[in-house]
Parts: sequence; structure tokens; C-alpha cells
Amino acid sequence: MKPTGFLFGFSTTALALTLSGCAVGPDFHAPTPPAVALTPAALPYATAPAGGVAQNFLPGADIAGDWWHLYQSPALDALIRQGLANSPTIESAQQSLVLAEEQVREGEGALLPQVSFSADNQRQVDSTATQAAFGATRSTPFKPYTLYQGTVGVSYNLDLFGRARRGIEQQDALAQYKREELEAAYLSLTGNLVQAAVLEAEYHDEIVATQRIVDDETKMLDIVRAQVQDGAAAPSAALQQQAALAEQQAALPPLHYALAAERNQIAAYVGAFPGAFQQDDFTLASLTLPQDLPVSLPSAIVAQRPDIRAASATLHADTAAVGVADANMLPQITLTGDIGHEAIDTATLFTPQTLLWSVMAGVTQPIFEGGILRAQRKEAIATMKGSAADYEQTVVTAFQNVADSLSALQNDADEVQAADAAAQAADQSLAVTEAQYRLGGEPLVAVLNAQVTDETAQVSDIKARGQRLSDTASLYVALGGGWWHRQDVDQKCCGITP
Repeated sequence: MKPTGFLFGFSTTALALTLSGCAVGPDFHAPTPPAVALTPAALPYATAPAGGVAQNFLPGADIAGDWWHLYQSPALDALIRQGLANSPTIESAQQSLVLAEEQVREGEGALLPQVSFSADNQRQVDSTATQAAFGATRSTPFKPYTLYQGTVGVSYNLDLFGRARRGIEQQDALAQYKREELEAAYLSLTGNLVQAAVLEAEYHDEIVATQRIVDDETKMLDIVRAQVQDGAAAPSAALQQQAALAEQQAALPPLHYALAAERNQIAAYVGAFPGAFQQDDFTLASLTLPQDLPVSLPSAIVAQRPDIRAASATLHADTAAVGVADANMLPQITLTGDIGHEAIDTATLFTPQTLLWSVMAGVTQPIFEGGILRAQRKEAIATMKGSAADYEQTVVTAFQNVADSLSALQNDADEVQAADAAAQAADQSLAVTEAQYRLGGEPLVAVLNAQVTDETAQVSDIKARGQRLSDTASLYVALGGGWWHRQDVDQKCCGITP
């Protein structure tokens, strides 16, 4: 028999036996998406037209992979590009996926025969007993000789009950989990950067508005002090105004700190050191509120959310682990074969007369192992059931996130509408007071008080508008962020399909 024929016959037999076997243990079936409404009450077609803008809810609409472009901010687009390119968190998630994919390939090798080649060159002399067994006598000197040997060995673990296949299935599910972790990292990074940019814009505008209030309070204090000197006001009035000014001045340092901390946080998101990070200032005026908002169907949310997909992959891996535990309790069959040549000189090493071969089949069946395998199977089943519960909780939490975001956007619109009304009323009051002052009907202090009221209303309006922008980003994140349309994934590393 030629070596190639031996190997071909051995491999064909082994593979045929494997394919004819069955994989024990439960088969994984993806959980059915819940058929429920997203919100307790029917979702309106749009929010209130706050700030001159109503946000429209579009049930079943798709989500763009670069949804942050809807904010129409070149600075925000550049920031997210920098984050996706340089974030250590993204790089770590990518390499974790590479590791998991290679572990799948490593496991797939167990389905194929393992072939090795060995060559020996051995110098030896036989013992007296060995030579006597072959008819040698003392009249012939016992001379050393060289033994040449070349052997091809084949071993194969016959996966009759699917132990290797369930192991590969488990590893593949874990690799899918890593894919979803990578998607979650992308989604978290982009969402965090958008919300951080909104917060920075909000702090920036609050500082400007608060500084105007401080300036007006300072002017008012100068007027009250002059009135005290002229005897037109009591000294206590100056003290009260001084306290009001100090209160507004005390509001500035926390805002400056919050702005600095938010910029440092943005630097960390993009993998930069705070001292070496430069970016354009964000203001609320530089960010456009997206008007048309997609609202995915419940079944689509389950398919889109990386955390739900990751929980499903974990459940799949733990289901396959039960099959591995079942197979460990059944016989394990191993086939081995060796073929080669052995001779005392190289000239005759590969002649038919020097051919040698062996074939062996082995069976291992656990008989008594102190209950270890049975306990391991129960552990695997408990883990699988726990993963099923975790999956259910993940879905519930995801739907809660979506419902919270939708409710927040409706209330944000109402809040902005109320803040706008308050700001308009303060503007009108200021205009009336200024007009009366010019006619001599109101003192300057009344004008400055009206200015403080107006600017305080502007601060409330800034906070309301910032919250609306932030909650819009939260909705996109809650819906999955459109990762299935994104083109910024390194396909060599992490090609991901929905």
C-alpha cells in the first residue's frame, strides 16, 4: 500500500464516520422577539413644536450608520472620526474579536486528522540476547550499525457524539459575543461623544449667560451703593444686593470646572491626553436638532441592539456547553495509524521490503469518576438557564431604554416650550421696564432686575434645549445606532453582518 493511499483511506473512513454521527445535547434556537408595544400609551406622530421645531416619530424607519451627521456639526463629525480611529477601547475590542475568531479556527482543527512526519537516524548495537534470537553467534563480532527510519503518523478523534462539533459551536458563539461587544463599544463611544459635545455646549452657553447676570448684578450693586450714599436707600439694600451678586459669582467656578472636566472626558474618549488635546468649542447654536426620528419595531430592536445580540450569543454558547458535557459522558473513539520505512542504509530505505505500518483504534468510556461529569452537566444546564434569564432581562431593559427615550423627548419638547414661553415673557417684561425707565417711570434698578430675570430664564432655556439634544442621541443609542449600515469597521479584522 502506498502512503498516499493509506492516508486517503484513513481520512475518508474517519470523516465518513464523523458525518454519520450525531451531536448530543440541546440545539440552540434564537428566542422569539416579544410582541409588545414600545410605550404604554400610543406614540404620537410628533412632539410639541418647541423652539420652532417638532420632532417627528417615524415607526419602522431605518437608522443611518452615521446618525450623528443629523446634528449637522462638522466639528462633531471630526471628533467622532478621531474617536473611532484612536480609541483604545475600540482597539481592545477588535483584538478580543481576533482572538475569539482564531480560537474558532483552532477548534475546527479537531474535525480533521492530525498528520505528523518523523525521521530518525539511530546508531546502535544489539544485545547478545537479541542477536542470539536472530541466529547470530559469537564467531561474528557484534558490530554497531545505523538504523534509518521515516514515518508518517495519523491520529484522529472520531467525533461520533459531537463533542468537538459542540465545542466549535460554543467557540463560534463566543466569537459572535465578541463581535457584539465590539459593536457595543462603537455604539457607546459614538453616543458618549455626542452627549459629551452637547454637555460641553450647554456648559459653554450657561457660562456666557451666567457671566451676563454677574455683570448686571455688579451694575446693580454700584447703583444701590450710590443710593445708600445719597440716603435714598438703606444700607441693608446694598448688603442684599452684594449677597445676590456673590451667589451668581459662586455659580461660575462649578460651571468652568464642569466644562473643563467634560473636555477632559472627551479627550479620554478619543484616546488623547488632556494636555495634548485640542478641539473647537461646541455651542448649542452649532448643533442642529434632528427632526425625523426613527422608531424601530419591537422585533427590529431585538435584532439591532448589540447587548441583546450579545446575550443571545452567550445563551447559544452555554447551550452548546451542555452538549459538550453530554458528550463527555459518552465513549470517545480515537483512530491512529503509522506508515513508514525502516532500513540500515539509505539506499534501501524506501524499498517495498522496508515498509512498515500499523493501525489502531481506541475507545475510552468513563465508568467511575466520582460524579464529576454528572455534576459538570448539571452546572452547564444551570448556566444555560441563567443565561436565558439574563437574555430576558436584557430585552426588558432594552425596551425600557427605548420607552424612556421616547417619553423623555415628548417631555423635553414640553419643557422647551415652557422655557421658551418664560424667556419670551421675561424679554417682554424687560422691554416694558426699559421703556418705562426711559420715560422716567421706573428706576434703573428695576431695569437691571428685569435683565437678571431675563437672563435667568435664558439659562433655564439653555438647559432644556441641551437636554433635548442629549435625549435625541439617547434614542439613537437605545435603538442600536444603525451599525448595520456603518462603513468604518476594519473588514480585515471585524467584518460584521446583521
